[in-house]
Amino acid sequence: MLAGKTAVVTGASSGIGQAIARRYAREGAAVYIADVNDTGGEETAAGIRDAGGRATFVRCDVADFEQVEATLDRAAQESGRLDIVVNNAGISSGGQPVGDTAIEDFRRVIDVNLMGPFYGAKFAIPHLRKVGGGSIIIVSSVYGVIGAPRTPAYATSKGGLIMLTKQMAVDYSHENIRVNCICPGFVDTDLGGRRARMSPEDAARALALREERAALQPIGRQAQPDEMAGAAVFLASDDASFVVGAILVVDGGESILHNWGKYF
Repeated sequence: MLAGKTAVVTGASSGIGQAIARRYAREGAAVYIADVNDTGGEETAAGIRDAGGRATFVRCDVADFEQVEATLDRAAQESGRLDIVVNNAGISSGGQPVGDTAIEDFRRVIDVNLMGPFYGAKFAIPHLRKVGGGSIIIVSSVYGVIGAPRTPAYATSKGGLIMLTKQMAVDYSHENIRVNCICPGFVDTDLGGRRARMSPEDAARALALREERAALQPIGRQAQPDEMAGAAVFLASDDASFVVGAILVVDGGESILHNWGKYF
């Protein structure tokens, strides 16, 4: 479905980004894995190559526009083209309301979650123009669509991505540059590796709490990262040739019946 295409996927050393990179490679794309996690990124790329796919790891902090530009330039130069950019890299926030949120923490989330995809789109556009168009996919969140307790930085960044998607779709669809957005709900990932920095007991409690909250939603469970990858393949493929500015919510029904139960 993606044979002959080149894709850059940010935040692809684990979780949703990793699942997307693996699926793109299986669909025939040459994949560049952009991440700050050297070990995870190299392992992901090696695993794709071992399975017969094409993958390259590039260390990239998406909050640094020069690194983003250099990553996209490298992918286009080495492959001779750039067709797909998935702006997936993101971090979570600390879980305080606005009045208790540190200014530097808010800024850091915005720099990674919102500015990173802006850079990824901005520096991709010249390369996509050279090949007659392409696909930019932004990974937002269900918390860009609905509110949740104590997530001001994260929700603000994800809500901004939805409007960034719509604005770019308006501006670039006539050039066959399709910009769309995926909004995952509860997915079985560890955003930012938070649990790895916890004690085993605290990590187990954090996972149990997440699973308990996911169980309150209509589908009653967390998704697996591969369940997001299918949506990313569709949006990148010719099957989505008339899909522009779409906000594809893949959340197990959370946005139609958001239930935080006793945690609100």
